[in-house]
Amino acid sequence: MESDFLTWVKRAQALSATGVHFAKTDFDRERYEELVTLTHRMLAHLGDVPISSIDQLFNDVGEGYVTPKIDVRGAVLRGDEILLVREKLDGLWTMPGGYADVGISGSDNIVKEIREEACIDVEVVRLFAVLHKARHDYDTDARDFYKLFFLCAQTDAAEAQPGAETSEVGWFTLDTLPPLSSGRTIVFNIEDAFAYAADPERPTRFD
Repeated sequence: MESDFLTWVKRAQALSATGVHFAKTDFDRERYEELVTLTHRMLAHLGDVPISSIDQLFNDVGEGYVTPKIDVRGAVLRGDEILLVREKLDGLWTMPGGYADVGISGSDNIVKEIREEACIDVEVVRLFAVLHKARHDYDTDARDFYKLFFLCAQTDAAEAQPGAETSEVGWFTLDTLPPLSSGRTIVFNIEDAFAYAADPERPTRFD
């Protein structure tokens, strides 16, 4: 779980960036832009990274009211095993998934991500969790995320294989999990996937 101070700085960054867009005068816009710069400096200091790295993180925020980014993850189960993919970016393992693309529903996004990262077709069975990344034990992130987790079932007979963004794929039990990319997936998420698959009436987890 992230620190209170990081939460406050991220909130201040979002408010100042929103203020830049909605400012009525050049004077107001200048002040909000200064606040954006200050919050980026604080985030760079907290993460011990160059401010240019923080600026780059927020280049794709776009204009308007700043909101959390959306990350979708899919749990594909086979008996007591779960499908995981190895990310080329960090060499670690995760449930397949990624950023939700504009113009595509949450379920269609995860179907697309699994096809791209594991080369199999799936259907979505249910949404089992909607989590605020900052409230859980993921790696600290300067950006704010909501993470959507879907139970999925394979619909074709293809063997899972790596896609463009993954270097390996594999099926793992809870006792044989590989090193996880903990900004994307943590053990808690995998345990949840098995628990929700075993109990179709279990209410969706949120926050």
